[in-house]
Amino acid sequence: MVGPVGSDWEERVGALWEQLDEHEEEKFIAAVEALVGELPAGDARGPFERACAYDSTGYSDLAAPLYREALAAGLTGVRRRRAVIQLASSIRNLGRAAESAALLEDERAAGTDLLDDAVTGFLALALADTGREREALSLALVALARHLPRYNRSLANYARELSEPETGPTPS
Repeated sequence: MVGPVGSDWEERVGALWEQLDEHEEEKFIAAVEALVGELPAGDARGPFERACAYDSTGYSDLAAPLYREALAAGLTGVRRRRAVIQLASSIRNLGRAAESAALLEDERAAGTDLLDDAVTGFLALALADTGREREALSLALVALARHLPRYNRSLANYARELSEPETGPTPS
């Protein structure tokens, strides 16, 4: 039985992720697997970190079920939201854009945190893949507007107009 895993483990996982580009894919995945092996059985961080490793090395098909496992195991905090975003991205990459959009629309309604714009950005990608390009552009521009030094209000208003139903010419 593995004992409690605390901040030292979190620091080592963080350091490994910072070095992602310095590792060959197989060695990176093996290093993540080794760290996950230190976790107690049933710890939701395990399948989450494994999913991230597969996702980051191009294996969305292997990542998606692991994200679902992590969420079902009770993943919490920022990792939970990251898992939803990354699951949605993976399933979009697997050709299931409508499912991805639904997942992200639910996530947008679930609350707010520092990952709001990431949720919106990935939702915009999914919407574009489902043929809802104007709505996707609107979402992306509204998210962008919050970060501009000027023109925030104008850009956000114009962006919102993109997703409003088109009406015919105004009668004179």
